[in-house]
Amino acid sequence: MSTHRVDYLAIPAWTKGWLTLVAALGAVVAVAGLSVLYMEHQGHWVTGMTNQVVWGMPHVFAIFLIVAASGALNVASIGSVFGREVYQPLGRLSALMAMALLAGGLAVLVLDLGRPDRLIVAMTHFNFKSIFAWNVILYSGFFAVVGFYLWTMIDWRMKRVYKPAAITAFLWRLVLTTGTGSIFGFLMARDAYNAAVMAPLFIAMSFAFGLALFILFLMGSSKALDRPLSLELLRKKGRLLGLFVAANLYFVAIQHVTALYQADRGPVEAFILLHGGIHTWLFWAVQVGLGGVLPLILTLRPDASRDRLAAAAILVALGGMAQIYVILIGGQAFPLTLFPGMETTSSFADGQVASYVPSLAEVLLGLGGFALALLVTLLGASALRILPASLGDGEEATAEVLDAEGEPHAAQ
Repeated sequence: MSTHRVDYLAIPAWTKGWLTLVAALGAVVAVAGLSVLYMEHQGHWVTGMTNQVVWGMPHVFAIFLIVAASGALNVASIGSVFGREVYQPLGRLSALMAMALLAGGLAVLVLDLGRPDRLIVAMTHFNFKSIFAWNVILYSGFFAVVGFYLWTMIDWRMKRVYKPAAITAFLWRLVLTTGTGSIFGFLMARDAYNAAVMAPLFIAMSFAFGLALFILFLMGSSKALDRPLSLELLRKKGRLLGLFVAANLYFVAIQHVTALYQADRGPVEAFILLHGGIHTWLFWAVQVGLGGVLPLILTLRPDASRDRLAAAAILVALGGMAQIYVILIGGQAFPLTLFPGMETTSSFADGQVASYVPSLAEVLLGLGGFALALLVTLLGASALRILPASLGDGEEATAEVLDAEGEPHAAQ
C-alpha cells in the first residue's frame, strides 16, 4: 500500500443537504418500484417490448451499470495492482462504487424479468452450458471478492492480504466483463451479435464507462464537501479516460470491419451503419461523435479545465448508453435469418425490421437503477471512511488545486 499517510473521512450524514439528496434518490427508487408493480400487474404488453424485441430499455440501463461497475474498480486496480501511489487514496471509493453500480444494474435486470421470483430457480439450478448461469456466479462472486478487497483497504490488520485481494479482484472483474460480452458473442441467432470481439469490446467499454462515472462522482463529492481536488490528478484521469475511449472506438471499428468482411453480415451492417433510422443516428451522432470523438478532443488537451473534463465524462456516459442501445435494441430489431440463403414469407412479420418505442415505465425503472447505485454509494461513504480527506496535494509539490467553485489556486 501507499507509504504516504492518507486520512479518510465519512460523508457527514443527517445534514440538510444529505437528507435532501437521500430523499430525492429514495423518491426516484420508489417511483421505479411503482413502475415495476405497474408492469408486473398489467403485464409486459404495456411496455414497448414485443416478441421480436424482448430486451428493452431496462436492459440498456442494466447492462450499462453492470459494465460500468467493472470499470469503476479500475482506479483501485491501477493503485494496488500496478503500484501507482497517486491512485491508491481513491481505492476505497472505487471499490464501493463498483459494488453499488453492480447492485443498481442487477436490481433493474431482476425486476424486468416479469417474474422476479424465478430468480430463485436460476440460483439453485445451474446449466453450465449457458453463459447466463455462469454470470450468476460471476456477479455474486464480484460482491464477495470486491467486498473483501474493500475490507483489506479499510482494516490495517488485513494489510498482509491486501495485494492478493487486489489481484483477485482485478482478474475477477475482467472475467465478469468477458462473461457479459460473451452473452452477445455466443448468440448465434442474431446477425448483429455472434462475434468473438464482443468480449474485448465490453472490457474496453467498461474501462471508459466506469471511469467516467467515477470522475463525475469524485468531482461532485469534492465540490459538495468543499474539499480541494488536484487539477493535475483530474487531468491524469482525463487522459486515462481518453485512452479508454480510444480503445473503445478501436474495438467498435474492429467489430464492424470484421462483420463487413463476412458476406452474410452485409445486410445487418448496412442496417446499423446506413439505413437503420434511430439506430444509425445514435451510432454515428451520439456513440461515435458525442461519446467518442468529442471526449477525445476534450480530455487529451494538456490544459483541460475542470468543466471540460466534467463535460467529457458526461458525454462518455451518454455515448455509452447509446452504444448499448444500438448493440442491444438494434441487434434485435434486425430480422432473424431463419433459413440462410433462402427467402421466407409468412403473416408473422418475418423478414421485417421490428419497431420498438420504450415506455415511460421502462425508462423510470432504468433511472431507478442509477438512483439506487448512487444511493448505495452515498450511504456507504457516509457509514465508512471512504473519501480521502484531501486530494489537493498531488505527487508534485506545486500541484494546482480546485476550490469549491472550480477555480484553481495554490496548494497549501
